Amino acid sequence: MTLANRAAIAGIGATEFSKDSGRSELRLAVEAVSAALADAGLRPSDVDGLVTFTMDGNAEIAVARELGIPELSFFSRIHYGGGAAAATVQQAAMAVATGVADVVVAYRAFNERSGHRFGQVSSAAAGQVNTSGVDNGFHYPMGLATPAATVAMVARRYLHDYGATSEDFGRVAVVDRKHAATNPNAWFHGKPITLADHQASRWVAEPLRLLDCCQESDGGVALVVTAAERARDLRRPPALIAAAAQGSGPGQYVMTSYYRDDLAALPEMGVVGGQLWRQSGITRDDVDVAVLYDHFTPYVLIQLEELGFCGRGEAKDFIRDGTLELDGSLPLNPHGGQLGEAYIHGMNGIAEAVRQVRGTAANQVPGARHVLVTAGTGVPTSGLILAAA
Repeated sequence: MTLANRAAIAGIGATEFSKDSGRSELRLAVEAVSAALADAGLRPSDVDGLVTFTMDGNAEIAVARELGIPELSFFSRIHYGGGAAAATVQQAAMAVATGVADVVVAYRAFNERSGHRFGQVSSAAAGQVNTSGVDNGFHYPMGLATPAATVAMVARRYLHDYGATSEDFGRVAVVDRKHAATNPNAWFHGKPITLADHQASRWVAEPLRLLDCCQESDGGVALVVTAAERARDLRRPPALIAAAAQGSGPGQYVMTSYYRDDLAALPEMGVVGGQLWRQSGITRDDVDVAVLYDHFTPYVLIQLEELGFCGRGEAKDFIRDGTLELDGSLPLNPHGGQLGEAYIHGMNGIAEAVRQVRGTAANQVPGARHVLVTAGTGVPTSGLILAAA
């Protein structure tokens, strides 16, 4: 029994992406789900499953009440922040494939810029009465109290081990912003940057500069998942879920897995990648578009290595000659990614993958049939391969 191609994403919806939405997170969630259902040609009464992140403040039953969803036979939440993104789709696909539910909507909505900002120090994180609080208690007193600070430790080791430079990180930022500049829905639409701009941006936590760090955004995204057969009869061309996986690696912590033999690595993404290739039956050469989680630029390089597109420490050379451009061999984040479009915990990247296989993206890659999507890095994570029907 396999999950491959048994379910599909049949609808996508999103709010605008902003720095101050002016409305509640619940309203953002409802707007995104409503848009996704309209995109699929379905009604709230068709929905019998909802899935989101443990970090989402919008309870499934609250979303159901506001939308008028009468009954739920499936509801689920995934932990580990951005690592949950693709896993929400995996959970929805498993529910559909096993007959637990017929139509499942995955959603994520927050006021992450105008409300609680994830990029700032939160003393409450170290005071939790659970194992996460215990773990955070080791590094918060040392000053490692923001995502940028925790990633900077790994980034510094990566530079040391493999001879990469800040400019190598900057090339990822430049490509993302170039693509965002031609995406009307991106926050940085019309605002590309140069490598010189990246190098001139201020330090946030060395060796990370401001332009190595993703945005803080308000907004919501929702995805409608149903059986592949049903999806083919709905309003829009479906994006088949050719593979879906979760992964955790040895010595796994949340953003601070510093006790491994190889610090400058993301083995959990290797766990995810191996499953994706096996489930889908495709190879890396078959990937037409890569939507890689880009909350911090160094982790894009390490993901390319963990997923097997290049060898350990070789990503700096792999990306140097236009590989990630729209006309390159592995176009990266045509929507602009979280660095350029918005930071919606990776869910906007899944929506972009759907647009690419539909052929409706603002920066459409010609002939895109297989799109690789990854979720949050530095944490237990997840991934997808979406395919044209």
